[in-house]
Amino acid sequence: MGRLRIYARLGRVLISLVAGFSAMTGYILAAYSLRPEIIITGSGVFLLSCGASALNQYQERSTDKLMDRTKGRPLPAGMITVGEALLFSVGSGVAGLFLVFIAGSVAALLLGLFALFWYNAMYTYLKTKTAFAAVPGALVGAVPPAIGWHAAGGGFSDPALIILCLFFFLWQVPHFWLIAATLSAQYRSAGLPAVTTVFSEQQLSRILFIWIASTAVCALFFVPFGLILHIPVKYFLAAASLCLVLQGLGILRKKADFAIYRRILSGINGFMFIILALLFADRIL
Repeated sequence: MGRLRIYARLGRVLISLVAGFSAMTGYILAAYSLRPEIIITGSGVFLLSCGASALNQYQERSTDKLMDRTKGRPLPAGMITVGEALLFSVGSGVAGLFLVFIAGSVAALLLGLFALFWYNAMYTYLKTKTAFAAVPGALVGAVPPAIGWHAAGGGFSDPALIILCLFFFLWQVPHFWLIAATLSAQYRSAGLPAVTTVFSEQQLSRILFIWIASTAVCALFFVPFGLILHIPVKYFLAAASLCLVLQGLGILRKKADFAIYRRILSGINGFMFIILALLFADRIL
């Protein structure tokens, strides 16, 4: 495997791109226009996410060997040395923090540092201790849009930012728990607590639906808080939210199994991409 592909897997490029685009969305929502700094902000958050991911894989390299889903990652598979992984992590993280700082301010830099600490110290530790680690860990997902928002000159006390960050927080929890539900056997074999061992299938289905429905409802609040301005985009937003709730109902109607979990996971991930695209398109319009 080429070195570039190894580093791409180490930095979880697709996830990091989503984080970068989330920051750019927060930026354009606050700025109401496209500015050159939006690219710097998005690139900074992307690199910061790559660095955090590489550090996380270094931290979990022993556990990753025990799971089919993760044993092919660069470190447990022996594609890269520990030293190279740490160098990549530090280099990406420092570069990301630098770009976030020059595009935003000291406050944006502190948000980036908080995200690193919360993900690589708190969340990574809690994953080994409790099946509920995804709840506090979801705070990390709310940081990229806040970085972008502040870099564009938006205030932290703005109610619109609070709703935006709440949406990202709510989305993260069912996203993580659906992954854990589909991989519950692997989690147990690796000695990690899984949410499926805490709740029955029926209980988990109800809890997941509540989180999914809450995510959809939160997105609707973008309209009264001024995050969505144009009428056609409002209709698309309402339609997407309704579709997510209807899809979420499927987890209540049938006996929960891995196929349903995977289908709902694809749906909620697709919903996030649609919402990001709608928010971005609304400001461009």
